[in-house]
Amino acid sequence: MATVPEWRWVSIAGAIMVLQSLFDIAPEGPWDARSFTRGVIGLSGLCCLYVGWFRFTFKQPGIIPSINRWQNPEKSWKLVICFAFICLLLVYIINNTDLKELLPETSGMVILLIGCLAMMNGIYVGLVVSGPLNDDLEQE
Repeated sequence: MATVPEWRWVSIAGAIMVLQSLFDIAPEGPWDARSFTRGVIGLSGLCCLYVGWFRFTFKQPGIIPSINRWQNPEKSWKLVICFAFICLLLVYIINNTDLKELLPETSGMVILLIGCLAMMNGIYVGLVVSGPLNDDLEQE
């Protein structure tokens, strides 16, 4: 039996890097721009959080959630679509409330990217599992 790759430390590091982007504590870096450094660290944190989620969810190393790794794709793709809609709703809320002033400028764009990627993944899995891309469905 293969061992589950470590996901906790990667996730903790990712959370710390993302949280630091809410505060102006990053150094200026070689480009003399604190906000750019915060963004780079925050995006690196998002990557770490994704790797931690992937390792926790699929119990194996990697970064691509291919359909053969899903335990129950017939049900899960709908949850992925729901997550994508929640991300899109969150972007709307951020851009139309006072949260826009509290969060970094690119927060909405990053969450929109995550939501769009989740939406594309969910739609693709749905089409493969129960739609026209399913090889098991009989063609009439």
